[in-house]
Amino acid sequence: MKKWVFISFLFLGFYSCETEFTPDTSSFEEEIVVEGYIEAGDESTPPYVFLTKSQSFFSEINTDNFDDLFIHDADVSVMHNNQSYSLSEVCLNDLTPAQQIILADFLGTNIDSIGINFCVYTDLTFSLLGEEGEQYDLSINVYGIILTASTTIPNFVPLDSMKFSPIPDPDNDTLQELTGFISDPINELNFYRYFTRVNQESFIPGLGSVSDDKVFDGQSFEFPLPRGQAWTEEIDPNVYGYFTEGDTVTIKWCTIDKDHFDFWNTLEYNTSNQGPFSTYTLIDSNVNGGLGIWGGYAVQYYTEIVPFE
Repeated sequence: MKKWVFISFLFLGFYSCETEFTPDTSSFEEEIVVEGYIEAGDESTPPYVFLTKSQSFFSEINTDNFDDLFIHDADVSVMHNNQSYSLSEVCLNDLTPAQQIILADFLGTNIDSIGINFCVYTDLTFSLLGEEGEQYDLSINVYGIILTASTTIPNFVPLDSMKFSPIPDPDNDTLQELTGFISDPINELNFYRYFTRVNQESFIPGLGSVSDDKVFDGQSFEFPLPRGQAWTEEIDPNVYGYFTEGDTVTIKWCTIDKDHFDFWNTLEYNTSNQGPFSTYTLIDSNVNGGLGIWGGYAVQYYTEIVPFE
């Protein structure tokens, strides 16, 4: 998850063409990548952690070698209130079809859309569930390397309401945009993230899924909630961000802490800021000894059917 974006300046009068940038991969060292979460709220979850290996710039990743990226047999634990909880490794192909569906639903995705034998470390006993206002310390021991990270689950700030509105385009008269309304607490620095789910699809974050409240601290505020879209999909500007009449839309609205916000903010800036005039962007990580994110979510789900107009 350590991503850099190259900047290529065109100096008029000095250069007549672009110079191709070739990253130096001769000193590449494989690192451990962590992606882990714990959630509190409507459906509090135990901690769950994905462990993979970083890849060099020119590495090719496909379904044939994706399984090799996962790190197995690690000692993973979470400390909360001076008590340690061990996480067990679970791989999709080791489960029955019914268990696979349960795991996919737990992770907010659809079993038909996974396509790989992913592995996750989690608390199978459900002894540790996320709580607002609490701190959770992650420890990972693998390959003789110790990785640590800490996250908090802040107090949840809810949406006041949501509203669908038809878009002003007669050629797309079945599409609507979604607006959210929030009353932000005064004199508190808050950080937010959201995901969207349409019907039974997976939860997908918006392309700009995170926000802080620096510009609307303590105010009642309205803002767009575009439909989430995977970064790998081509954007159609005629329909991007809109919802279709009759669809059931669920918003996963989250309050997160600053480290969690900084990770997604730099990652999304990096991903969207491509092209020859982009800048180097180092993605923030709160994982000591590795890369990635260990993040807490305070969560609430809001479900509405897109009305017919």
